[in-house]
Amino acid sequence: MSAEQARVRSTGRQRARALIVDDEAPARAELRYLLEEFDDVQVVGEATNAEEALVLLSSLDYDVVLLDIRMPGGTGLDVAAALAGRRNPPAVIFTTAYPDHAVEAFDLAAADYLVKPFDADRLRRALDRALERVPDEDEPRQAGPPPNDDRGERLGRIPVQRGDRTVLVDEGEIVYASAARGYSYLKLAGDRVLVSYSLADLERRLPRHFFRAHRSYLVNLNHVRELVPDFKGSLVLVMDDAERSRVDVSRRQARELRRLLGL
Repeated sequence: MSAEQARVRSTGRQRARALIVDDEAPARAELRYLLEEFDDVQVVGEATNAEEALVLLSSLDYDVVLLDIRMPGGTGLDVAAALAGRRNPPAVIFTTAYPDHAVEAFDLAAADYLVKPFDADRLRRALDRALERVPDEDEPRQAGPPPNDDRGERLGRIPVQRGDRTVLVDEGEIVYASAARGYSYLKLAGDRVLVSYSLADLERRLPRHFFRAHRSYLVNLNHVRELVPDFKGSLVLVMDDAERSRVDVSRRQARELRRLLGL
C-alpha cells in the first residue's frame, strides 16, 4: 500500500465524485492522470465547455468540479456563478493558465485557484480544501483547548501578497475577515485583500479582540461602531469603515458577545 493510500484509508473519507471541465483534451487527460493518484477522488465526468458542464451538473450530484476559466461559449466563472445559486453546490477548484481571475474566482466561493502547470502535491492541497466539510454554525464544537490560548505571541502583522511583493498589514488595520473556502479576505479601512490563511488560521493568529461572529466572519471589536438587534434575537454589527459594513452575528455567538460586553 502506498503512503497516499494509507493516508486516505486512515481518514475514512468516501470517494468524491469529480467533474473535469476544460476545452483542451490534453489538459483534461493530464488532470485525470493526476487525480488517479488519489484514492479518495473518482472522475465521473468530463465537459469541454460551460454548456456541457451545466448539463452534467444538472444530471448528477458532484462533490468537486475542476474548472478551466477561458472556454468557448462561456467561462468557468459563468459556471461557478450558476452553481452559487444552488442548494449544496459542489466545491469548485479553478485550473487555468491565467492568473488574473483569482479575485473573481474567490468572490464566487472557489475552494482554490490553480495556475497551470501544477503538480500532484499542489492539487492534493486544493482537494483537501475543497473536500473539507465546513461545520454548521449551530453544531456543537468539538472538545479541546480554545483556539485563542496562544494569542499574544505573534508579531502583530499579516503578510499580504501584492504582485511580486509581500506587504505586512498591521492587525489593527483589519476591520474584519471573511471566509473564502480555505482562504480569507481582509477588510481594511479602504481596501479588501485576499490572504492564504483560513479563517481558523487567522483566529489562532490574531489577538483576543478579534471575535468569531459567525462561521464566515472574524471581527475586530475595536472597529465595531454599533450593535443592532435583529428580529431573530441575533445581532448585526455596524463597522467603522467608510462603507459602514454590516456583519451578521450568529445566534449562539450573539449570546457570547453580549456576555463579553456585559449586556
